[in-house]
Amino acid sequence: MEATESNPVAAKRFALPPWLTLVLRLAATAGLMAYALSGIDWHDKVVDGRVQEGMWTVMAKADWSWWALGLVTGLLVQVVAGIRWADLARPLGFDFPRRFFVLRFFEGMFFNLCLPSSIGGDVVKAYRVGETTPRRLLAGCSVVADRLTGLSALAVLGGTALAARKYSLGLPATLAVAAALLAAALTVFLVGVSFLDRLIAVLPAPHPARGFLAQLLPYQQQPSLIAKAVAWSFIVQMGGAVAVALSGRALGVDQPLSLWFSVVPLVALAMVLPISIGGFGVRENAMSYLLAEQGVPGEQGVAIALLWGLSTVLTGMVGGALLLIDRSRRAAVGSTDATVR
Repeated sequence: MEATESNPVAAKRFALPPWLTLVLRLAATAGLMAYALSGIDWHDKVVDGRVQEGMWTVMAKADWSWWALGLVTGLLVQVVAGIRWADLARPLGFDFPRRFFVLRFFEGMFFNLCLPSSIGGDVVKAYRVGETTPRRLLAGCSVVADRLTGLSALAVLGGTALAARKYSLGLPATLAVAAALLAAALTVFLVGVSFLDRLIAVLPAPHPARGFLAQLLPYQQQPSLIAKAVAWSFIVQMGGAVAVALSGRALGVDQPLSLWFSVVPLVALAMVLPISIGGFGVRENAMSYLLAEQGVPGEQGVAIALLWGLSTVLTGMVGGALLLIDRSRRAAVGSTDATVR
């Protein structure tokens, strides 16, 4: 047995301090961004007698009305994602209105800008919903369930689009592939939650985990909750792909939706990896690489990723503004209560 397994103190000693982890991820973000930008031309050049537009020209010719439409689409997508989370959290005892979860979801988007990968805000969401440590753990379970349903829809959508493009499938065959992948995803979910009561029965009566797991039984008793969440997730993921497609349209990249339904999920999955801050750098390299396979110049691929990132930043800033408004309101209420007393 290794020292870190037998000695918790040793394991803690070998853990990287938070500041060093942040520095490493900032360095990774800067390195990835530098690599993505180093592979593009900033100025126009002539190749084989034709003018190849550089990054400055690509951005200067952007139609910002298409990008603005994509931004609005992305904001609406986050509202739907907040509703999905509400439907998964409320059966666990978090009896708040859907509006509450939508606001917390936007706040999570804000913290995603500052924390590693695209899931850093999930911890903040759980913290904001739960009042005590056990309740925050339970809220974390709802966040994980929300994230898993989103990832399953992402995988089904991306897998279907990739299969359709690779094998030139018609509409009936494409729908059959989507149905098969969806059935597989739902089966995995239902099999997983079906073991909850068995796991509870195995644990000894005084075990604290029994009560915690018992609070998750609504997922087993109401399997429609998962199916409904996956349905919401399809709207979220398709809306997200459409938002990126509109950014592409703003830069003159007019590709079929099937391409965006395959590319955007793959990029989003790559951004989940805890490598960079907010997925920056990962997004630009992945988008450039995947679009290059379809003949899209690297300048346009990176530019699309940058517009996607700009939309993400602005959406996160909306969450930050909502957080400040909520804190100001709570402070005002607390001050009023103190005056009354």
